[in-house]
Amino acid sequence: MNRSSVSTDKAPQAIGPYSQGIVAGDFVFCSGQIPADPETGKLVTGSITEQTRRVLMNLKAVLEAAGSSLEKVVKVTVFLRDMDDFAEMNAEYAKWFSSDPPARAAVQVARLPKDVGIEIEAIAIR
Repeated sequence: MNRSSVSTDKAPQAIGPYSQGIVAGDFVFCSGQIPADPETGKLVTGSITEQTRRVLMNLKAVLEAAGSSLEKVVKVTVFLRDMDDFAEMNAEYAKWFSSDPPARAAVQVARLPKDVGIEIEAIAIR
């Protein structure tokens, strides 16, 4: 099976030894995205709604660079710093996956990169 990395300047660059995404066969595996603006490199630190929106914009960019889209996502994992943010995150998330949403897990974690409030990773088809 062929495997290739995905890279786009429309999403934050990797901050470690990993790829923004990997295409393997008909699948795209997206690394976790945090609420960083790819143009400025600055973190979005507002509400969890604003952070979720930025994360999903970043995820969308990686998917599109891989020849996929949010509509082709089959599995999402949401990492939250505080599960009390779940309802607010979920309201914004629902706007992006309004029809036939993917399978999903959401978990609270002790800490995320750069101390952000949310990180989301995804698996999609091409």
